[in-house]
Amino acid sequence: MLVIFLALILISWFTPLLQKLGFGKLPGDFRFKLFGREWFIPLTTTILLSVLASLISKLI
Repeated sequence: MLVIFLALILISWFTPLLQKLGFGKLPGDFRFKLFGREWFIPLTTTILLSVLASLISKLI
């Protein structure tokens, strides 16, 4: 749970760069407004980047 939470925080910080690459607009990435603030929960992007990092680590 802690790793997922940290990954969500890191992805939210890098959201502008990831959106230029096409991430953050995938089905399963949630964006909504609550209490006057826009919230972004990139679940699908997190899973996709985790699989990519896992494949890269197995190759190295």
